[in-house]
Amino acid sequence: MSTTAEDVIRKCNIFKELTDESIALLVKESRLQRFEKGTWILRQGEECTGMFCVESGVVRIFKISPSGKEHILHFAEPGSTFAEVAVMGGFPSPANVEALEETVCARIPAEYFRRLLNTNHELCLQFLKGMTFWVRQVVDLLEDIVLRDATGRTSAFLLRKFRAEDGGERSTSTILKKDIASHLNLTSETLSRTLRRLADQNLIEMPDAREIKIIKPEGLEDLAKGL
Repeated sequence: MSTTAEDVIRKCNIFKELTDESIALLVKESRLQRFEKGTWILRQGEECTGMFCVESGVVRIFKISPSGKEHILHFAEPGSTFAEVAVMGGFPSPANVEALEETVCARIPAEYFRRLLNTNHELCLQFLKGMTFWVRQVVDLLEDIVLRDATGRTSAFLLRKFRAEDGGERSTSTILKKDIASHLNLTSETLSRTLRRLADQNLIEMPDAREIKIIKPEGLEDLAKGL
């Protein structure tokens, strides 16, 4: 059975609080879109056409300063969304969005979504509850940057992104290490040294230049907590 926009929206964390009736309203105008690897889905400063729910693949959300410096804000993977704040506020995309691999998203048109929020108070309240998940992600990122050292930041990131739901190891080759460093506000050199220390402690393995495997998640958890 092929995936539908409803399937994708139901799996998004930000919509967990919505009733079946509210989901049906969102699905009415939503459509699936497929993006090839390397596609720029949104560009900083341009019109934001809709809110995107990731079904498969991964995208990076990043800003480019006037001087040309790039900073990764976060990565959107299956179950997450992007462009939600711009859609609600009705302003241009505050960042660039690029597909790091072939990606499928459900797009909820911006004007339609704002109209639903303005006219359906029940849906609006349900969505606000779901937004607490998004806010928590932002708080976790700020906590990483402000309160954790390089080892703690890297360990927390690996646990969030690469550990399988069953607690076993998981590997990745999609996200470049330079992008991880940018996201964690580290230099590439600092991240490389940190990963090497984690590998020397047998907490992770790096079979090649791009792949990372978690071996001992409990050890990473201790480091993430500063122990």
